[in-house]
Amino acid sequence: MIRKHLSKSALLVMSVFFAGTASASEDQQDNTLALKDLFNLEYAANPVVMPDGDHVVYERRSMDIMTDSMRRNLWTVSLDGKTHMPLLSDAKNHFNPVFSPDGTKMAYLSSKEGKVQIYLRDLTSGNTARVTDVAISPSSMSFSPDGKQLAFAMFTPTKAKPLFNLGFKPKGAKWAEDAHYIDQTLFQRDGAGMKRPGNMQVYVVPAIGGTPRQITSGEHDYAGSIAWSKSGKQLIVSANTRDDADFDVFNTDVLSVDIATSKVTKLTDASGPENSPKMSPNGKKIAFVGFDDNGKSNQLNQLYIMNTDGSDIESLTAKLDRSVGGIQWADNSKGVYFSFDDMGKKHVAYVSTSGKMSRKTDDLGGMSLGRPYTSGQFDVSDKGAIVYTASTGDRPADLAIVNKKGKVKQLTDLNADVFDHKTVNKPELMELKSSVDDRDLQAWIVTPPNFDASKKYPLILEIHGGPHTAYGSGFSAEVQMFAAAGYVVIYGNPRGSTSQGEEFANLIDKNYPSQDYNDLMDMVDGVINKGYIDESNLFVTGGSGGGTLTSWIIGNTNRFKASVVAKPVINWTSMIGTSDIYTFMTKYWFSDLPWNDYEQYWNRSPLSLVGNVTTPTMVLTGELDVRTPMGESEQYYGALRLQGVESALVRIQGAYHGIAAKPSNLARKVGYILAWFDKYKDADKDAGKTAKH
Repeated sequence: MIRKHLSKSALLVMSVFFAGTASASEDQQDNTLALKDLFNLEYAANPVVMPDGDHVVYERRSMDIMTDSMRRNLWTVSLDGKTHMPLLSDAKNHFNPVFSPDGTKMAYLSSKEGKVQIYLRDLTSGNTARVTDVAISPSSMSFSPDGKQLAFAMFTPTKAKPLFNLGFKPKGAKWAEDAHYIDQTLFQRDGAGMKRPGNMQVYVVPAIGGTPRQITSGEHDYAGSIAWSKSGKQLIVSANTRDDADFDVFNTDVLSVDIATSKVTKLTDASGPENSPKMSPNGKKIAFVGFDDNGKSNQLNQLYIMNTDGSDIESLTAKLDRSVGGIQWADNSKGVYFSFDDMGKKHVAYVSTSGKMSRKTDDLGGMSLGRPYTSGQFDVSDKGAIVYTASTGDRPADLAIVNKKGKVKQLTDLNADVFDHKTVNKPELMELKSSVDDRDLQAWIVTPPNFDASKKYPLILEIHGGPHTAYGSGFSAEVQMFAAAGYVVIYGNPRGSTSQGEEFANLIDKNYPSQDYNDLMDMVDGVINKGYIDESNLFVTGGSGGGTLTSWIIGNTNRFKASVVAKPVINWTSMIGTSDIYTFMTKYWFSDLPWNDYEQYWNRSPLSLVGNVTTPTMVLTGELDVRTPMGESEQYYGALRLQGVESALVRIQGAYHGIAAKPSNLARKVGYILAWFDKYKDADKDAGKTAKH
């Protein structure tokens, strides 16, 4: 039976949330981060070295407190760091700069006249022309070799063919909306909702402006990067053009599309994905990333090069055992720069066309504001210097440059106004061994401001999603807010995480969750052994795959005082058919369909363990989430109530799976987690908060 206190729990939870928030603001100390600071954070993104070779243009991304969104403006900074100036900076969004081959023009996307359009700026005069007048935002812009045309991709809707219509609606009548008739396999997409009929297609338009001409067609998505052949007569793109593309989701190929005739020629035809094609500056080779599909849940992208006709395909990173991305050719066409994650850090490396590799920096990061995922972007100057988004651990990304001799210089300081007068501790690496098989594990500890190792502090274990992703030492607003509220935070990379090789990631192949639970408990024990953790005040939370693991943890142990299960998978069977990636999950995460092997799904579902749960638990999910749909959270909340477990359900309004897309929702997520943990924290054993949330 449900315990008697549950009848009053909703009112009690609300009173604690609002009372806690009020007292928090009253007691706030100026030297620690507060939730309102989330709206003051900025970070650098998408650096592009300018044609003069002395400056870089980048996106200065900030939060707009009035529109609850991210603003993207274009700024320039000299590579010596001496000048830092706005190029296009106002209340609108200006982003994705691309330079013409002769270096005299810059194309970019802007919302300055309402809908996002392509604009062209003359770099000498500063004059700007609007290039497009399209109804849907363009993307993936690319100049033709002579600079006279721009290629871009754009979603192109098609008319749905209704199976049935009511044809007698009187003029002016107010009827219910027409039914949505769906006959697509993948009919929804997280972040967008119900998919409209149509596909991503490629267009070309005169660079001086004009009418875009559609080059590709059909029921396939031509997305990602677009490269031009040296002659300017073909576009090199990637797409999955197979009839069963919705079920064979990885199998994209590199294609050549004739601009005059729209004839498509397949350049690759491997079992896995081949995408992100880049043409060498001399027009003789195409670089791309991909892998041969082996059916594992984690597979590593390799960097390949081939002739422009698709012959002589060669992997340049076969021995790396890390997944690569962000590829770009060196100006002399003798090699390719790329990024990859290794042991919780994002690196930039260079590999020659003969396969000789050298690492340039391991300092990329700072672009994942919510949680400490590995991240980062870069560009290369004509002198071989790397300009990149730099990770410091205690601030979001700034720009930095490292020259060929390895000398690093920071170019921007975007958050001095927020952080110079606040105390924020950098993540501290903790290396440990797994109790399961003695494997090397990595975790990071973030301590509260004014930390005193002689005192005892409450602990939050924060778990990443994926599950095939990686945390690192980069800045995380969520983690730093937890620390500012007086908690020590531990997070790390259990088995299944990336950045430690394919074998380590696939330890959970067709076996998730499993011993990743043990790895996480080892991390908790590791920080407890340092002597400053109050073992009676342990808390656990995580989102997506981390929410799944949080619910798995509290089904296996009662050592935590409270938990917050964010956007989880609770029942793998119910996920099939409701998630927007269900055809992917059934193929790569399981060995059969649930009605053929129900036990495989049930034995890995946290719902199977709910009878063991006694930990007070909040379930928190975006209302619009179709990656781990709200139904998963509702199931778990209902099961917890039936079990008599103290519980609450938080539905974040206007949020898809990426709750942090709106700054206010990121603040709400952090605020609700802290309010829930504060409610159950044993206050008389608390070391004392250095800040209130």
